Amino acid sequence: MSTRSIGFNSESARRKVLLTLKKYSYLIAMVPLILPPLLLAAGQATDLLNMFAWGVPVVVFGIIPVLDMLLGKDSLNPDEKTDVPVMNGEAFYRVITLGWVAGFAVLLVWGMATLASGIFSVAGGLGWVVSIGIVGGLGINVAHELIHKDDRLETWAGGFLLSLVCYAGFKVEHLRGHHVHVSTPEDASSSRYNQSLYQFLPQAYVRNFLNAWKLEAQRLQRKGHKALSWRNELIWWYSISALVGIGFTLAFGWLGAAFFLGQSFFAFTLLEIVNYLEHYGLHRRKLDNGRYERTTPEHSWNSNYFLTNVFLFQLQRHSDHHAFAKRRYQVLRHHDIAPQLPAGYSAMIVLAMVPPLWKRVMNPRVEAYYRGEEHQLAS
Repeated sequence: MSTRSIGFNSESARRKVLLTLKKYSYLIAMVPLILPPLLLAAGQATDLLNMFAWGVPVVVFGIIPVLDMLLGKDSLNPDEKTDVPVMNGEAFYRVITLGWVAGFAVLLVWGMATLASGIFSVAGGLGWVVSIGIVGGLGINVAHELIHKDDRLETWAGGFLLSLVCYAGFKVEHLRGHHVHVSTPEDASSSRYNQSLYQFLPQAYVRNFLNAWKLEAQRLQRKGHKALSWRNELIWWYSISALVGIGFTLAFGWLGAAFFLGQSFFAFTLLEIVNYLEHYGLHRRKLDNGRYERTTPEHSWNSNYFLTNVFLFQLQRHSDHHAFAKRRYQVLRHHDIAPQLPAGYSAMIVLAMVPPLWKRVMNPRVEAYYRGEEHQLAS
């Protein structure tokens, strides 16, 4: 056997081992579901219950960015011919995402019951709502993976999960709006160069909600149906949100309503902050025919930090997702040509919340990307 053959087999075996290790690393993405119970137990054991009620944001935005830097990056891509077909067919990857939906539904009810037990102070109760809301925001990422798929169970599970955080419009607007108009002025989810997070968020809330209804009305109109009918999927999803909210209110009074709406607000706000950083300042060029160029990996910021990637089902490989929207999370690839964020999403979210620091870090990167095409910055 030749040395080249030995080298090839050795490299192939090494890649398979790394892919297997990465496969089971996705179990880390289940940690947010058990984090609140673990923090509650730690708070009770140390008599620091109200402090530990704020534990989820500390872990997600404090500890994970440090671990990201320590564990480093992951540029491993599966082989398109030998690995991708096998990985796409493995039930393991689907079980995790579908299991996440069921887990969050249980966590939501348990979280409310825990709050209603009266063990927290007002400050601790607020921290608890924020913590459950952040887990819900991570859940929107799971829903994002599910709604992109053709399998009906997955798309319904994604819609249900979005209903639990009152953001069902994302299912329609993201697929039919954002993916069509990404990195253009027509897209409410693509932040402009020099736009602060706090300028971006209000328009994202409003435009995404209104655009979802507009897109669904247009779909029904093309089929000869009225917007206000049982065929409107948004009515179904928001009805689920309303029923859950009513259920919480009947069971726990005003506190149930406040908890359900509060965690929803923090969940979809986290989503929109992620939207802000994913396309900041990037533009698809306008062609001579008036249309925008095709979406490529160069129109989304990428981040390859290993821990946050498995924690978020590879959402940080956003460039590949936008160029090939149907690819499952386990086979998303790293692209060297994509613009790269200087840190993982957890750290970048914190940075985005301080606009002067965000612009100091990100504006030079955007300007360097469009050097020689500065007019793109005004698009």
